Amino acid sequence: MSKVSVIGAGNVGATCANILAFNRIADEVVMLDVKEGVAEGKAIDMKQTAHTLGFETKLTGVTSNYRATAGSDVCIITSGIPRKPGMTREELIGINAGIVKTVVENCLENSPNAILIIISNPMDTMTYLTLKSTGLPRNRVIGMGGALDGSRFRYYLSEALGCNPLQVEGTVIGGHGDTTMIPLKRLATCSGIPVTSLLEEEKLGKVVEDTMKGGATLTGLLGTSAWYAPGAAGAYVASSVLNDYKRLIASSVYLEGEYGHKDLCIGVPTVIGKGGAEQIVDLNLDDEEKELFASSAKAVMKTNDVLREIRAL
Repeated sequence: MSKVSVIGAGNVGATCANILAFNRIADEVVMLDVKEGVAEGKAIDMKQTAHTLGFETKLTGVTSNYRATAGSDVCIITSGIPRKPGMTREELIGINAGIVKTVVENCLENSPNAILIIISNPMDTMTYLTLKSTGLPRNRVIGMGGALDGSRFRYYLSEALGCNPLQVEGTVIGGHGDTTMIPLKRLATCSGIPVTSLLEEEKLGKVVEDTMKGGATLTGLLGTSAWYAPGAAGAYVASSVLNDYKRLIASSVYLEGEYGHKDLCIGVPTVIGKGGAEQIVDLNLDDEEKELFASSAKAVMKTNDVLREIRAL
């Protein structure tokens, strides 16, 4: 019997829980939120689709009751607030750092063996905070960003190629941010054929640009952050853990010298299985990609420094 707890029943968390339940990825899914009635209401709404959609997953919504999450195999952390007008980066990180630390502490108190999947923003820094504040081994803390960025990259590639998205493979490494992510166009393929031989450089450049600003594009259209793709990405990572699929997923994990960097969490290709982040895969980056990765790592570490400035670590 597998159990997943999703902390935060906002748009992303609720979408993630819905996918986990509907696709029978977990036998039991618990949604928890601090706002009274929100998780309960969304859980009831989802359960009223069980007969129509044909799933039997046990689904529960609770308000701040971490006892209900006990025995979870995976805890998915979506908690936090978006940056508001006039709010500094330090203020945002300070607020979300406090939220994430409290949430993670409560999760581990009730599920000491759980794999933690971090979605809360800034994602790479919240993943680093989780690892450092808990002292967990690095395989048990996974940042979701690369799974989402990769899905956006593959979408834009399929649109440019006019092909079925399932035929496209593409990976995005680096930090989970508009200026820090690195869509690896050199290694992307369509039905095994390098996209560099199928798309002109200008079109491929546009795909990379659209991928990097993918989140901002949706925020501009929706007036808020996206939720379907982020929620699905979280469920995708969780399914690889629960079913021991050993999928190769770009994930924000702690580096100890891999890719020439250490003491940060950043997106790199990682084998995700029952043990969490089981293996980091070296892609043999070329000189240009190494330079981009070094720049991305520098930016992520600069954000991590804010944790020390505000004494969150």
